[in-house]
Order: sequence, then C-alpha cells, then structure tokens
Amino acid sequence: MIPTGPAADGPLTDDGLVQLLTPAGERVEHPEYDAWAADLDADRLRAMYRDMVLTRRFDVEATALQRQGELALFAQSLGQEAAQVGSGHALRPQDHVFPSYREHGVAQARSLEMTQLLRLFRGVDHGGWDPAERNFHLFTLVIGSHTLHATGYAMGVQRDGLVGTGDAERDAAVVTYFGDGATAQGDVSEALVFASVNRAPVVLFCQNNQFAISEPTTRQATVPIAHRAPGFGVPAVRVDGNDVLATYAVTRQALERARSGGGPTFVEAFTYRMGAHTTSDDPTRYRTSAQEEHWRRRDPIERLRAHLDRTGELPEVFQAQLASEADAFGEHLRTTVRGMGRPSGPSMFEHVYATPHAVVDAERAWFEQYEQSFVDHEGHQTGGHR
Repeated sequence: MIPTGPAADGPLTDDGLVQLLTPAGERVEHPEYDAWAADLDADRLRAMYRDMVLTRRFDVEATALQRQGELALFAQSLGQEAAQVGSGHALRPQDHVFPSYREHGVAQARSLEMTQLLRLFRGVDHGGWDPAERNFHLFTLVIGSHTLHATGYAMGVQRDGLVGTGDAERDAAVVTYFGDGATAQGDVSEALVFASVNRAPVVLFCQNNQFAISEPTTRQATVPIAHRAPGFGVPAVRVDGNDVLATYAVTRQALERARSGGGPTFVEAFTYRMGAHTTSDDPTRYRTSAQEEHWRRRDPIERLRAHLDRTGELPEVFQAQLASEADAFGEHLRTTVRGMGRPSGPSMFEHVYATPHAVVDAERAWFEQYEQSFVDHEGHQTGGHR
C-alpha cells in the first residue's frame, strides 16, 4: 500500500510501483504480491498472452475499419493490454465490471463476443450486448459517471448478502475502470466517499495512461493519482500497468478484500496510451516521438512474450496456432461489422428508460412526423435529409 503522506516525486514517478516482471521479461520477487500470483502456471500465462494478442488485433482491425468509414469512431486500447487482461483474469464469474469505453481487453478476458463492442462505435445501437451474460456492463462515454454506478451496484451486492459469507462461489465484488483524466471529475470523488463510508465491495481501477485526451497527467496532479484515495479512507496501490503478472496479483488481492467484506481499494495501473485517445485525435500534437519510443520498448505483450521465451513456455506450435486464430479473428471482425444492418431512426428512442416516458414518447412522435415530411405523396423519399 502507498503511504498516506505527501509525495514530492510527481504523478509520473515509478517509485513504489508493484512489479513482478521487468521490461525485459525477467521475473522479480515481491514480498507481498508473489503469493497472489502463485497460481499462474504456464497454461494460465499463455491464456493471458493469447488474450493480449487478440486484444491488440481487435484494436488494429477496429482502427482500420474506422479509417475505411465502417465505424464512426473508435477508442484505442493500444499499450494497455496488460492492465486490462491481467485484472480481467483476476475476476470470478460472479464479479461485475463497469467499464468506461476503452476496456476491450477486459471484455476479451470475460469472453464477450467482441464484435458486439463495435455496434456502439458503428452507431447501430446504444450498447450491443446483454450485461447480464458476462457481468460486463455497457460502455460509458460520460467521463467518470460510471464510478458512481459501480459503487451503487456494489452497495446493492453488499445489501443482498453477497459479501463476506466465506462462500467462494457466492461472494462477489465490483470493479470499475477509468482513466487518470476521470479523477478530475467530481463523480470519482463522490464514488470514493460512498465507497469508503459504506465499505462497498468495489475496486476502483484507474488506468493512468498519462493523458486525459490531450492533457498530460502532470497538468492534472502534482502527486501520484493513487495518493488521492487515502484522503477518503480508501487504501490504494500503484502497480506497473505494463506488467500483466503484477496487475493480476494486485487486482486479485483487492477483489478478495472486497468480497470478504474488507471494503474498497483504489488501484492505479501506471501505463501508457500508445495509440490516440480516439481515432479523431492526433497525439503528435502533444507528445514526442522519443517519448513514444521509450514506451514502445516497454510493450506489455513483448514483456510477457520475453518471459515465456525465457522460461521455455512459448512453443512454436502455440505461436503458429495463435497467429492463425488472430487472422481468423480479424476476418470475423471485418465481415461482421460490414454486415451490420442499418437501424431505423426511431430505434434511438428505445431502451432509454425501463418504463414508458412521456418526454421520450413525445420526441419519438415528433421525429417520426419529421421523417414522414420527407416522403412525397407517392411514398418515395426525396433523400435530401439523408
């Protein structure tokens, strides 16, 4: 855990980061977190590696689809695969995830059908998947608001008696993912207050990728982001977010604390956004190629690959099968996205509220009347408004 006193090293310091794998893939010991990664045998490490590789392929394909005009927008997760896959593998089936809009690796780790994520970015519907199927809730585009949703949900889990029973198949926790920029929003502070005073079983997982859109972390904080949490009475830990083993161990401990009734934890995964904030962003305007190269040498996938190579646990047959799987995955993504139908205009008013809503009903009626005004008397659309 981090100290509760002030820190003079700034928000980008790597002092105190939990690390189990060096950038070269060498395993290092940690007195507290080694035990939390002890269950990661070679098969599980290869499963993590697979999820990271497929998440990277998803990112590459979706970015290309956006450039081709098949998606309206896409938020990249390039470089953040370890933080997402490591924490995702620490979850149990009954745990709940409240993502922002960049947690593609967590979705992959939860075995979500990945093409469903792209329905949102294509504009086909508001979400694209049933949150109850994998306990993976819909993406949230309003920065920071979902931390309150997650905390409230965790309080509900607590009140339903699903915390601290000692039954590993029943006790549940909630994790919410957000970026360093979201911590400047009041919603995150409010979530910390509610989580703390209610000892809510929630893990607040901050992916500090060093940029809030175009604002660097150094313009958002003067101390590490995680140092905010102890002021609310929430224990916090900083972890090397490009180290999938360390991220897994830290998250596993935090989730176990939550499930057992120990309350919330704030995790800051210190990583780097190798891609753009979204495909409408140009990161060359606010960061240097030297900085990008520095972090490219710390690529989370290459780090795990080096470790598996070092231990002789990455056979060529596995690599060939994974390469073939990634190619098939890419083709599946391209074909599925291009085959997505066009929704009707009025469908945007569906599923806004769980029950009928007078304002939404009025807006739907107005929209349908507006669309009808572009249809001539013979039933042919003029097409001028399309």
